[in-house]
Amino acid sequence: MITFEELGLEERLVKATSELGFVNPTAIQEKAIPVLLSGTKDLIGLAQTGTGKTAAFGLPLLQLIDAEKKYPQALVVCPTRELCLQIVNEIELFKKHIRGVHVVAVYGGASIGLQIRDLKRGVQIVVATPGRLIDLIERKAINLEQIQYVVLDEADEMLNMGFQDDIEFILKNTPSRESTWLFSATMPPEIRKVSKRYMNEPVEVTVGKVNTANKNIDHQYYVTSAQHRYDALKRLIDFNPGIYGIIFTRTKVDAQDIAEKLTREGYDIDALHGDLTQQQRDKVMGQFREKSLQLLIATDVAARGIDVKDITHVINYELPDDVEVYTHRSGRTGRAGATGICMSIVHTRELYRLKQIQQIVQTPFHKLEIPSGKDVCRKQFFFFMEKLLQADITHGDYETYVPLLEERFADVSKEEVLKRVAAMEFDRFLKYYENAGDLNARDERRDRRDQQGARGQDRRGDSRGDYRNRRESNGDFARLFVNLGTKDGFYKASFLQFILDMSDLSKDVLGRIDMKEMNSWIEIDKRAANQMIKAIDGKNFKGRRIRMNDANSR
Repeated sequence: MITFEELGLEERLVKATSELGFVNPTAIQEKAIPVLLSGTKDLIGLAQTGTGKTAAFGLPLLQLIDAEKKYPQALVVCPTRELCLQIVNEIELFKKHIRGVHVVAVYGGASIGLQIRDLKRGVQIVVATPGRLIDLIERKAINLEQIQYVVLDEADEMLNMGFQDDIEFILKNTPSRESTWLFSATMPPEIRKVSKRYMNEPVEVTVGKVNTANKNIDHQYYVTSAQHRYDALKRLIDFNPGIYGIIFTRTKVDAQDIAEKLTREGYDIDALHGDLTQQQRDKVMGQFREKSLQLLIATDVAARGIDVKDITHVINYELPDDVEVYTHRSGRTGRAGATGICMSIVHTRELYRLKQIQQIVQTPFHKLEIPSGKDVCRKQFFFFMEKLLQADITHGDYETYVPLLEERFADVSKEEVLKRVAAMEFDRFLKYYENAGDLNARDERRDRRDQQGARGQDRRGDSRGDYRNRRESNGDFARLFVNLGTKDGFYKASFLQFILDMSDLSKDVLGRIDMKEMNSWIEIDKRAANQMIKAIDGKNFKGRRIRMNDANSR
């Protein structure tokens, strides 16, 4: 296998990678680093998260910049605070043997005054989120005119979050850049447009196929009825006692509700959603990284940019609308060569959508049975036995207590002691699952009928045919107008997430969504229309007042 030295990296960087335990580069590093070391070629790097993209651009940046010049020469733009800090931490490790190079992170939710002070001290590499960077530009606290290298990391995430105008503004304000490096897990049309407009004959490097899922991840799904979705989630968690994972929900209401239920039942879990302050978010993420929390439940918007090692499971409480969102969710596990599991809890009416996702990500999905109550108890019992056998008894003066234990249990058999230990550990599980029912959906005729109905939907790929049919048959839908559209950086899936998060409504109340450049029209159950209007009308988005009303009353 090839080494970092053979890629053309200088000795100081090779020494740092060796000390970090990196001997052989990953696929994206092997393909990208030789191209980027030239310093003059634009590059598009397509690879899943967790494949080592930070080193792929971080190491060449450290070799190309001039440590003697105390002004920003390289700019890395990424979608979230968490990713921003992660990139800086990794670059700090890579530059261990290089003197005079300074890296600073600038992001929202922290003191802009302190960040301005750090910039004035003289830095060569700036890692920034789009909003805070533009704020600094407008305050004239940072000068991008001498930036030579611009890196757009997680570019698809930034576009999904509505940062397209910000990215274009940043690229327009770096007139001296010698090369632009764009890294992304997927390649939506918007990224292709940005690359054509601002990049010069970019070298395209692809690891795996675009939009395909990580091959180290086992994709599983479990079919249940809508009313049993929470019970199925709880049972899957109990059936995987060593789980360390993220549960994805559509809305912040679902995230908070499920977190509260599971917390009351004794699980180490917390929620991550848009209502949290930055301080609350940092606290939750800190606990999760330290593994004080076994599970994190999050919305897609809140979870963007999270990069936590050793996540064993990702659970889709509900399927996302967009295939790219599924790819990003599942990519939180199985990182850096490790294996992971992505589990989806689906209703029978969602099976057609699962098949659509499976076809696009080009990897097999395995249908598994939701475990029975007895299966859960058995799995927990074996897990406990393994913990018991692996318990470390070398530390501590346990020998002192053995005679006391032998004396106390002189009249109790070994079998009875083991039974009592098991009873103390498993009493809760045994009582809870004593009369547990079967949560698997068994109506095969209904499954076939749903599949046929799905195949008869609009051939353009609109998965909302069932909502249109309901509207036409009983007139229970209202049509709302809102002055937000694709020009505001939305595409259909991100717009759907936005209005559901704002209104605390379920996707089930929505029908068709028609998006134009400046405006959009939303079909919604009449009973929920007023709630959505009250939640969204009059609010602000990027400094503009949102206007929402009944389309028929305009």
